[in-house]
Amino acid sequence: LGLCVSRASASVLNLNCCLVLLPMCRVLLAFLRGSQKVASRKTRRLLDKSKTFHVTCGVTICIFSVLHVAAHLVNALNFSENYNEDFLSLNAANYRGEVSQLSLMFVLVPGLTGVIMVLVLFLMCTASTYAIRVSNYDIFWYTHNLFFVFYMLLILHVSGGVLKYQTNLEEHPPGCFNPNKTLRENMTVPKAFEETFPDYTTEPFPEDLSIPEPFVQNNFMRICSEEPKFQSHFPETWFWISGPLCLYCVERLYRYIRSNKPVTVTSVISHPSNVLEVRMVKDDFKARPGQYVILHCPRVSALESHPFTLTMCPTDTKATFGVHLKVVGDWTERFRDLLLLHSNQDTEILPIFQQRRYPKLYVDGPFGSPFEESLNYEVSLCVAGGIGVTPFASILNTLLDGWKCYKLRRLYFIWVCRDIESFRWFADLLCTLHNKLWQENRPDYINIQLYLSQTDGIQKIIGEKYQALNSRLLIGRPQWKLLFDEIAKCNRRKTIGVFCCGPNKISKILHKLSNSSNSYGTRFEYNKESFS
Repeated sequence: LGLCVSRASASVLNLNCCLVLLPMCRVLLAFLRGSQKVASRKTRRLLDKSKTFHVTCGVTICIFSVLHVAAHLVNALNFSENYNEDFLSLNAANYRGEVSQLSLMFVLVPGLTGVIMVLVLFLMCTASTYAIRVSNYDIFWYTHNLFFVFYMLLILHVSGGVLKYQTNLEEHPPGCFNPNKTLRENMTVPKAFEETFPDYTTEPFPEDLSIPEPFVQNNFMRICSEEPKFQSHFPETWFWISGPLCLYCVERLYRYIRSNKPVTVTSVISHPSNVLEVRMVKDDFKARPGQYVILHCPRVSALESHPFTLTMCPTDTKATFGVHLKVVGDWTERFRDLLLLHSNQDTEILPIFQQRRYPKLYVDGPFGSPFEESLNYEVSLCVAGGIGVTPFASILNTLLDGWKCYKLRRLYFIWVCRDIESFRWFADLLCTLHNKLWQENRPDYINIQLYLSQTDGIQKIIGEKYQALNSRLLIGRPQWKLLFDEIAKCNRRKTIGVFCCGPNKISKILHKLSNSSNSYGTRFEYNKESFS
């Protein structure tokens, strides 16, 4: 039973160790997302679940690793108790009664590599918990990169050859009789055999001796012509992980070559509520609205890098692209201090002639996200919470350059913030887009609703500059059920894309409402931001 459980769990581990790497092939996912010929909308929406799929495979690996280890502990005991004196090459133990399971573990290559893999997997699993990722992201990042050590050990783990199979079954069928060994010391001779060979002795049989055919056909006796030969099983793990591992390594090499040249930082802007905007230029950089990039600053951390959604994409007329990042951790704090000459000032715009003072910054990407689909629906509902507005900023910037080339004909934009100052991040963009659509006689193209959950300082937004936003500012939180009913009523029998980037509480409510039926025949398709 121990062998059956260990082999079965090993097969499950092989499959999941193969699949867990695929969601991390970001370039491949971005290609599939961006190609409507290769992947349909349903397929692209499945790709949005890549992070969930990766986590599921990781949890499965942890569960079946525990089962695999438990089964091999039983196997170690069985190997010592069932020591085979006749076939020494089959034994994993050194002698009969070797009950020290630890000695079996550490002497053999599979046991030693298995113990180290369990330790690595334990570190990766515990550091992946939500509490550690929020409190200290560095621990999660560094321990998760131990996956390379895990895979190297996995390749060595299957090369020990503990389990073996017989290679000469025809020459030595199981249970056969070897005439060159003494018969009476090893087995009981059938009476019919003694009657046929009355002159039988314990001496080796002559080579020309033949046993009558009835005895062989009736399974009374099977003659073997040579000693059994055993060989270790060829490791199947290679077949499972070699393809995905090579694909991932090739992609990482491609990404390293692509991001090897630093970008040119054109300006850095400090916004209210600890938000920093970085604008950059890079040769031959192309991106679609809703995509994200990975920033790496060697002066902040030699190995650590972080994903940020593009808030401004390069176009045919301008090559500038940018990101907004909220200063909430050690990495972003050090990054801000390096970029800003005077970090204690509220707003500081550094011109191009001072760019020599910026640290080197490398950009990897862009990579796809669910928000690329927001322009492919006829009607889209975009809900943002706080800094979660960043993926929608690039979409609004794109619509500002021109909206007629896209399928989108109506956009519902809901933005919920705690303080009034957060709306200033993109207040100019919203006002400019609103005025542009009014001039083009399409005021109904975008429906802007701003919700302020805390009322302190509401008077600060009052002003002539943001008059268009003042009329759309509401106090409190959205009534999501009423909002969905109103949108469904105004868009009967249509498919509406729902996009959310914000707290999990809002995400769960929107997901539930999207799956609910309504009396207007309107279908809501839910999409959620998830960095892979």
